[in-house]
Amino acid sequence: MLVLVTGAAGFIGMHVAQALLARGDQVLGIDNLNDYYDVGLKRARLAQLARHPGFSFAAVDVADTAAVASLFAQGGIDRVVHLAAQAGVRYSVTHPHAYAQANLVGFLNILEGCRAQAIGHLVYASSSSVYGGNTKMPFAEDDPVDHPVSLYAATKKANELMAHSYSHLYAIPCTGLRFFTVYGPWGRPDMAYFSFTKAILAGEPIAVFNHGQMRRDFTYIDDIVAGVVGVLDRPPARGAEGAAACRVLNIGSHAPVPLLDFIGELERALGRKATLRLEPMQPGDVPATYADVSRLQELTGITGPATPLRTGIERFVRWYAEHHGLSLTPAD
Repeated sequence: MLVLVTGAAGFIGMHVAQALLARGDQVLGIDNLNDYYDVGLKRARLAQLARHPGFSFAAVDVADTAAVASLFAQGGIDRVVHLAAQAGVRYSVTHPHAYAQANLVGFLNILEGCRAQAIGHLVYASSSSVYGGNTKMPFAEDDPVDHPVSLYAATKKANELMAHSYSHLYAIPCTGLRFFTVYGPWGRPDMAYFSFTKAILAGEPIAVFNHGQMRRDFTYIDDIVAGVVGVLDRPPARGAEGAAACRVLNIGSHAPVPLLDFIGELERALGRKATLRLEPMQPGDVPATYADVSRLQELTGITGPATPLRTGIERFVRWYAEHHGLSLTPAD
């Protein structure tokens, strides 16, 4: 297949593209290489993909309606993995217009491209943030998600509604994946575990919000990729009486970890102690995430995350050290 991967220079996008290439698919990657975080890291990810003859890249912003339409009009795309978005809960508080462009206009452009070319399956990134302030655990796909606590979450909920309408109107098979906290090599510098690592190595304190009383459904990148590819291969069919071929699935580990335990594993892997600066909850954040992944498991046959937290953190720290030319001595 020829698979269009949007956000190919991103963390999850790079790894999904690598997995598709490794099994013999052709991948067309697009990204606008914006400066939300280090563009050098994005280019380094693309350099990893460029080693494969089955990969091609175009510098396209999904919010550029004409450019996206032209891309699809070239034809040949079988399926789409749409991961391009403006990420970050806290950034959405200070830069709301970036989210409207990337996450709303951009997603509409992708839907229009899928409609025009009768794409076989659109898999797109939603987020666990849509669950907002829900307190029922674990979060399940049928839970109400009508009270987002950040604009980022609101745009992801909007994406789910937009996908449903296009699937209903134009018979586009669509699957939205509500990603929980993803970590691993080549990760985003704005993610807590990445910034924690940088600060610990520099001997600087790390800001721990909600006074450390946070729990996250951390999932290693390889386990996320296995889920994404497994879903991509299983497009939904129209239901009874022409119901939309559209679904939403949680993708996570189903094993929330206290943030302080996660920091403890980082300390062990880095061989250094962290200095904690305990702070109150930030606007738009939530104290806990916990995924019910039974639907994903039933669909793909994946029985659970294959990578233990300690192993995943060790792999991330090893990559971090190599990428930055550091020599580390992990604690026993």
